[in-house]
Amino acid sequence: MAVGVKSKLNRITKQAMTDNILQQQIEYYRARANEYDQWFYRIGRYDRGIEINQRWFNEVAVIKNTLHQIGVVDDILELACGTGIWTQELLSIGKKITAIDVSEEVITINRSKLNSLSVEYQLRDLFTWQPDTEYDLVFFAFWLSHVPPKLLDSFLTKVYQSVRVSGQLFIIDSSFEPTSTANNHILIDDGNIYKTRKLNDGQKFQIVKIFYQPDQLQDKLKQVGFHADVNLTDNYFIYAHGTKV
Repeated sequence: MAVGVKSKLNRITKQAMTDNILQQQIEYYRARANEYDQWFYRIGRYDRGIEINQRWFNEVAVIKNTLHQIGVVDDILELACGTGIWTQELLSIGKKITAIDVSEEVITINRSKLNSLSVEYQLRDLFTWQPDTEYDLVFFAFWLSHVPPKLLDSFLTKVYQSVRVSGQLFIIDSSFEPTSTANNHILIDDGNIYKTRKLNDGQKFQIVKIFYQPDQLQDKLKQVGFHADVNLTDNYFIYAHGTKV
């Protein structure tokens, strides 16, 4: 087989694999909708005991405090809004929120929790989404780590296009820490971006999961035009606060 043909077949195979993983990722978060909050609030399989749980909540409080320091803004875009854990926080600083997610199930939970006329929900796939409005603040939590590397630059470019000049960006994501996941799941940072995740009912899915270091994330944000500070909490989270320059 000619080298060029073999190379093309390899690219097609890799693309098909990525497409399959991304579809599984969507199905995973749809199926996980009713147990997602158990992860964040350290319930059931995610309960690691009083001391470790408190460490988690203390670090969440650090990020919430940093987010609230932004102050009141008019328009916020929340990407991958999920079940409303962070949408609720954004309501305290934003007059209007546009909340996007690909899962109808999590949007239903989000809407039921908040019951707010200040939130407009959109059911959209962020990999096909195209920005058409600029916002004072664009926010997403625990989403960037699910973006395949080859799609990262194009996704961050769309995020940049969504922020007004002098507007702001706020990102939260996971650091590698074995106690962040379920107590019956072993978290391994082996360099493989494809990870297996299991639900309470035993269903298994393949997803993308990447753990960023601050310098990596800062460089990526700088490349698309953001001036950003990227920080770590002691154990669980990486977060970035940027401005469009």
